[in-house]
Amino acid sequence: MVSFGESHGNAVGVLIEGIPAGTEIDEKRINEWLARRKPSTSLASTKRKEDDIVEILSGVYRGKATGAPFVAIVRNKGYVDDFYSFAEEGWVRPGHADYPAYVKYKGFNDPRGGGRFSARITVGFVIAGAIAEEILKPLRIEVVGYTKSIGPIECPDLDIENARKRYEFETRCPSAEHDALMQEEILKAKREGDSLGGTIRIITGKLPVGLGQPVFSSLDSELAKAYFSIPAVKGVEIGAGFRASKLRGSQNNDIYVLRNNEITTLTNNAGGILGGMTNGQPLIATIAFKPVSSIYKPQRTVNIKKMEEGILQLKGMHDACVVPRAVPIAEALTYFVLADMALRGGFISER
Repeated sequence: MVSFGESHGNAVGVLIEGIPAGTEIDEKRINEWLARRKPSTSLASTKRKEDDIVEILSGVYRGKATGAPFVAIVRNKGYVDDFYSFAEEGWVRPGHADYPAYVKYKGFNDPRGGGRFSARITVGFVIAGAIAEEILKPLRIEVVGYTKSIGPIECPDLDIENARKRYEFETRCPSAEHDALMQEEILKAKREGDSLGGTIRIITGKLPVGLGQPVFSSLDSELAKAYFSIPAVKGVEIGAGFRASKLRGSQNNDIYVLRNNEITTLTNNAGGILGGMTNGQPLIATIAFKPVSSIYKPQRTVNIKKMEEGILQLKGMHDACVVPRAVPIAEALTYFVLADMALRGGFISER
């Protein structure tokens, strides 16, 4: 996958190679995926409104993948450049990539809306995930993500059956009680000109055994690489994750048993992955997001052009919490990594 575009450029998009010829490419389904990452109408989400309608440029004929590189874009229309005059003046925003980007690209990078570092580029990830979902249909793989926590509010662990209804809730937390508390927390932060972080839990049904590779192309390392490509992600856990560091081996090991003449485990601390490969259990991953860096409180910073300190107070259209909007992005990248591993491992034919 090759991602391209900037927040305030003409478009953002994606190039994908290796889609099996004959794979159904359903534009309506892709647009349904894109609609999931749009900002909420009731939560403290960005006021930037985009149509987010996919335009397929190549790699599809009569609704099927041709086997040639697939290229698709989504036009940018809802941005306002006036909010970013501070960037032209040389002020760098705390928590953003402005400073390292200015140094790395010698000031030639597009700073508007974060440019290449904006979450707007995740549109391409979602398009890729919609196609990967179709590729994985022969394996009947289902990926479900939900908001596990926002700020101090945390939802209990849910199984895939109870998590499926996440899109019925504003925060994508499929618990009415915790959804209400999370909404209240987000709106409170917004009123105070501040922001919140949180976590997303990814779960699947049982996966085929042996999906993945050892060492550098391990399934968990590929998933982590994908998740860390989402702006604001600062941590990834597989299974018990950091909690496993506090356990003994006798507590952490997932005991094998036979059930209906099939091998399974009594627990899933491994999160469905051992030695970089699936072990037949559900994949479980938790992704941590930092608070949104664009806040409305005045902050001390530096003008990189004048080399002087000052106070910067942002204007513009910003989310108070990106976690709910990131749920379909995390799902999409999970589908993409699993599809890539399935094709590379021969679990799905090239047709």
